[in-house]
This record gives sequence, C-alpha cells and structure tokens, in this order.
Amino acid sequence: MSKAEKGMTLGALVMMIFTSVFGFANGPVAFYLMGYGSIVFYVVAAILFFIPFALMMAEFGSTIKGENSGMYKWLEVSVGPRFAFIGTFMWFASYVVWMVSTSSKVWIPFTTAFAGSDQTQKLGLFGLNSTQMVGLLACLWMVIVTLVSIKGVKGIVKITSLGGIAVTSLNVVLIIISGIILVINGGQLAQPFDHILHSPNPSYQSPIGLLGFAVFAIFAYGGIEAVGGMVDKTRNPEKTFPKGVVFSAIVISIGYALGIFLWGVSTNWDAVLSGDSTNLGNISYVMMNNLGVEFGNALGMSQSAAISMGNWFARYTGLGMFLAYSGAFFTLTYSPLKTLIMGTPKKLWPKKFTELNENGMPSYAMWAQCGIVVAIILIASFATPDPSAFYNILTLMANVSMTLPYLFLIYAFPKFKQKNMPQTFEVYKTKSMTMVVSVVVFLLVLGANIFTIFQPIIEGAGVRDTLWMIAGPIGFTIVGMFLYSNYKRREKE
Repeated sequence: MSKAEKGMTLGALVMMIFTSVFGFANGPVAFYLMGYGSIVFYVVAAILFFIPFALMMAEFGSTIKGENSGMYKWLEVSVGPRFAFIGTFMWFASYVVWMVSTSSKVWIPFTTAFAGSDQTQKLGLFGLNSTQMVGLLACLWMVIVTLVSIKGVKGIVKITSLGGIAVTSLNVVLIIISGIILVINGGQLAQPFDHILHSPNPSYQSPIGLLGFAVFAIFAYGGIEAVGGMVDKTRNPEKTFPKGVVFSAIVISIGYALGIFLWGVSTNWDAVLSGDSTNLGNISYVMMNNLGVEFGNALGMSQSAAISMGNWFARYTGLGMFLAYSGAFFTLTYSPLKTLIMGTPKKLWPKKFTELNENGMPSYAMWAQCGIVVAIILIASFATPDPSAFYNILTLMANVSMTLPYLFLIYAFPKFKQKNMPQTFEVYKTKSMTMVVSVVVFLLVLGANIFTIFQPIIEGAGVRDTLWMIAGPIGFTIVGMFLYSNYKRREKE
C-alpha cells in the first residue's frame, strides 16, 4: 500500500481539526458578549478566516519540511531571519500572556468544583481584596507548575487528560439537557430570538463594539496553524485536505451556532448574566449552573432541589475545566519555550537558556519565563480595581496576543509563493488569487484587533484597557528586536 493510501481519511482529518480547534468555553463567552448575534460572526469568521488561513498553513507545512520545520522556518524561508525571529518571538509571547490569563482564571473552576459556584470574588486576607488574592494565588500556581514541569513529571498530564474528556462531554450535556428543557417548555426560549445583530450586552451594542467582537470570533478558531503539518499524513492530500478544511469549518460553525442557540433555551441574559458578579472568567460556570437550575424547574423539582442540581452541574464543569486547564498548563509551560529556543539559532540566547537539564527541560529559561509571568500577574492584579475588569483585561490581552502572530504568517504567504518552490500540495495556484485572499484575511485579523484595542478609548472608557492590550505585543517586540540585534552584533565579532 502506498504512503498516500496509508494516510488519514477525510473523516479522521475532520475529527482531528475539530478537536484541535473547537472550544466549549467559546460558546458561553459568545452568548454573554453578543447573544445570538455571535452566530453570524462565527460563521463569517469560518468563511473569511478559518478556511483560507488553514489552507495557507497547509501549503507552508507541506512545502517547507524537515525536523525543524515550523513557524520560524516558514517565515525565514519566505521573508528572512530577522522577521522570522520577531514573528516567532511574538508567537511565544502569546503563550506567556495565555499563562498570565489562565493562571488567574484556573482558581475559578477550582473553587466552583468544591462550592458549586465561583468563590474567588469572596477571597480576602490581610487587607487584600479578592483580585489581589487571586493574583497571589496565580503566582503560586505558576511557581508550582514550573517546578513540577522542570522535574519532567509527565504522569500528571495523563491524569489531567481526563479533563479534556469531561469538557468534551459538556457539549453532550448542553445538547441533551437543553433539548429536554425546550420540549418540556413547549419550544419557549428563555432569551427571545429577535434582533439578531443587537447584543443584549450594553458594551457590545455600538458599531465599534460589534466590530470589536470580531477578535473573539477569530480566537474561537485558534490553533489551526497546527494543521499545517498534517498534509503529509493525509491520504490523497490534494483532494482530501481542502475538503477536510471546508467540512471542518462547516462542522465547527454548526457546533458553535447550535451551542449558542441552545444557551438561549435556558439563559435569559437580563435575568442571569447582567449582574456585577458575572464576568469573562466565570461565565461558563454561571451558565452551566443556570442550565441545571432550569432543568430542575422544567422537571417540576422544588426550588431548593433545582438550585442543588445547578450547583452539581457547575461542580462537574469546574472539575473538568480545572483538569483541562492543568493539563494544558503543564504542557505549555515548556513546549512553546523549548520550541522557540531549539528552533532558532542557539547564539540568539544566553548560554544557560539553551542548556537542558537531566529531564530534557530548559530549566533556567523556564524559571526566567516564570519570573516574567509572575511580574505581569502582580502588576495586573494590583492595578485593576475589580474582578470583572481584571478578567475582562486578561481575556482581551490573551485574544489580541494569540491572534497577532497570524499577521506575520499571512504577510509572509505571498512572499513564500513568489519563491516558486516545488509544491506537492497547492490550493492558491495564481498570483492574483494569493494576493486577494492574503489581503482580505490580513485586513480581517488586523481590523478585528484594532477595533478591540481602541474600543475602550472610542467609547470613553479611558486608555487603561488599551494600554494593557498593547503592552504585551509592543514589549515583547522590543525584546525580540534587542535579542536579534545582539545576536547579529556577536556574529560580527
């Protein structure tokens, strides 16, 4: 049997892309910010971003191969080493910001798993408010995870993979329970399905707010750059891979649309989500708790029994999300850093950064990374007035930092095509098609980030949130440029 015949089938490819990209938490966040209108944004993002960008990555991955193939190599071949290093450093920086955000959010599912609801806003000790306490706990979490990861303890990742299964099962719970509630209630929705592009959230009712939500829709398809390396593992890739990407986009879009619609079966925005205690950090647990309560009400349970059921729904969600966060954290503490250091010229880094310990971990670099994350957490938690503002800033920072590196890859794609390298897989076969698609996708990602970054200023909320969102990308770009200039100077000596 030939290699092409041994590769992944269309069904297996679709499933792999779906599990890599689809995120349960993106549904509650979308409903909280935009209501049913988020369905339109998610579908448009699939058509204008997911499909064309995934096919670009597939061309990169199938053409530029080898042991060190990846973002740095793709950018280096297409544009040059300086551009490649800064782009890859920005990609690494996005995971630093993700760690800042997630190490703070991880305590929400942890407390929810025990109490049935988010208890982080009730924390307070030694005169510190809840946001500052969460910040200190986030620092503790980062230190513990770094310490364990440096020891090369892989067993814990296997245990936390159960969290991934639990989170996946939440989609099944949402579909089945919402279906039962809908039938019992005679098809009545808790959130009326009208004015689809009018958000129930006051922060997203203006034209700028609507456009600012676009970055959430793009973020919902994050991780698709990883599919670039799957082309060679696909059976008959010329035909199968484009079909797989399109089918995946359809399946994921339907999944998101169905999930967002079903949240409206049990959740009335004004009644459930308009309170000050609801934020982008705990929204999934608030809505799952409410799903359990409404299920109990639909079955005719007493009020106390329905509330108890809601708490158990939230506990299950909290446990699953905590394990999933933990598993991702233990991997992402070392994987992006190791990829960055090992995939770029060694002379770019201080000597100790490139040294691996007996467990194959860049321990010195990991502690340096830990120090940076802890410093950012402390500044953010002690400079932010309340929990909602804190989690809003963390989420926006993560969204912007995770999507900005895509601009480097999209910009490099037309230049990669101009190299006229031998390609075994090619979708963009003409110069005009390449340029049109690249420009459209580039402007979409750039525009979404610009509107997200400047929305607070335009709407009169001040410059604080904007400064937080741009501080990471600008800061890490400056560091990346300094490291590269240092490297070039040492090369000449």
